[in-house]
Amino acid sequence: MSSKKVAIYGLKSTEALGDFIPRFFHRLEQWGVSYQIEKDFVQVLKGVQGVDLEKVSVFSSQSDLWEDLDLFFTFGGDGTILSAVTVLQDRSVPIVGVNTGRLGYLAGINKKELLPNLEDIIQKDFKVSERCLLDISTPGYHLNFPFALNEITVMRKETTSMITIDAYIGEQIINSFWCDGLIISTPTGSTGYSLSCNGPIISPETENFVITPIAPHNLNVRPLVISNKEEIRLKVHSRVEEYSMSLDSRLESLGTEQEIWVKKADFKVNIVQLNHSNYLETLRKKLFWGKDKRN
Repeated sequence: MSSKKVAIYGLKSTEALGDFIPRFFHRLEQWGVSYQIEKDFVQVLKGVQGVDLEKVSVFSSQSDLWEDLDLFFTFGGDGTILSAVTVLQDRSVPIVGVNTGRLGYLAGINKKELLPNLEDIIQKDFKVSERCLLDISTPGYHLNFPFALNEITVMRKETTSMITIDAYIGEQIINSFWCDGLIISTPTGSTGYSLSCNGPIISPETENFVITPIAPHNLNVRPLVISNKEEIRLKVHSRVEEYSMSLDSRLESLGTEQEIWVKKADFKVNIVQLNHSNYLETLRKKLFWGKDKRN
């Protein structure tokens, strides 16, 4: 097997790690695959028997990652991948999301599937699903990582009263949403918070965004699908001076004078899919379609 380099990332320990992680590392070493591990995940792995971390290479940010990296493994769930994106950023390295949790749309490789398919993964015999991101700008306010793979959510803060969100495409107003908040979602995020607010499921290959209101006062206000070539502007009105903005669960507090601009990012995230898997199959499994006893 030709020399490969991979990075390994995780957020927290789970009892499931001990089932396969030692064999995972053993195979990497057996095949001559070099690896580096995120510094906090190194501490997690120290609690797993059978893993030698004495001379391991460590990274903590994008600048620490090897330039010629082949793959980026994540162990956890979808939240782990969302966190990993803030490290990987605009590097086009394919992400191998290994699901050690419960649900997992992005982390589509079950931990039981990893070892039987690991050789194919290392040899890059897999499919890649390209996922677009949101690019968020807040003039006059600095964001450390102004991108979101799932969604941006604007919400009321420190008040039980609804807020009003004026949403524009260019100079054309879409609506003044009187609601608890507003979600702008990518197709990837359409199975997340937007879905729980009655937003539609959108295939990752489509070039769309979804604008989904959270608990709108007017019941005839429905989620809206628009082209991802559009740029969206948001202006918030509230009885208090601040509101909350979430980028893939990274929370910021903004003043009501602060506008938000949202557009498609100029880079994508590459998610690894096994050759035998597909998006519709994932939906059927995760949403239990066809599992009704009447079928």
